[in-house]
Amino acid sequence: MTSIEIPQPWQAVLVSTLRPGVLQDIESFLQREQSLAKVVYPPRAQQLAALDLTPPDAVRVVILGQDPYHGPGQAHGLAFSVQPGVKVPPSLVNIHKELETDLGLPRPAHGNLDSWARQGVLLLNNALTVEAGAAGSHQKIGWEQFTDAVIAAVAVRPEPVVFMLWGSHAQKKAARVPALESGPHLVLKAPHPSPLSAYAGFFGCRHFSQANAFLKAHGRGEIDWFT
Repeated sequence: MTSIEIPQPWQAVLVSTLRPGVLQDIESFLQREQSLAKVVYPPRAQQLAALDLTPPDAVRVVILGQDPYHGPGQAHGLAFSVQPGVKVPPSLVNIHKELETDLGLPRPAHGNLDSWARQGVLLLNNALTVEAGAAGSHQKIGWEQFTDAVIAAVAVRPEPVVFMLWGSHAQKKAARVPALESGPHLVLKAPHPSPLSAYAGFFGCRHFSQANAFLKAHGRGEIDWFT
């Protein structure tokens, strides 16, 4: 048994893509971490927030991250997003800069992306937990298989979806899902918005306007990217 509860709308679509036992492996690891008094982010109730806020039939855009922020009070289950009142991280600052250039949107004073998730933007990290202060520490515990299954479940759906793949990590992850390139979807690739790579092609990629044009052309409306 596992206390990791997949939101009901996702349960049926993951049956065919998720290997049995993956969640049990993750749960066993997290319980060991707890027994060692290690701090894990985000809190248990927020670990599947991306799925809670964006059910499969509502997904219009997928943005892939690596793992949650590992500082106190930052991570809350959505890739690139932070809790209200928390300083906006550098990668999200650059995302805001690109939105300003691409769509003329003013830069918000906060980094919370709940409004995107509620509009159908699946903000999915590769791993959904991390040890405090240890970036990448939960990358090999089974989360990759779980989130691969989520991406595959979206990719086989008939509704056109935009996949924004920023950086080699996201692009390699998406390459593990053959249906992604063969489906009715738009796959956009650019360097990661990190300060280390944003000037190598993330700035000027215009992914947000391209996404809205594609969604509108396919009858799926547009995303209001202003947070």
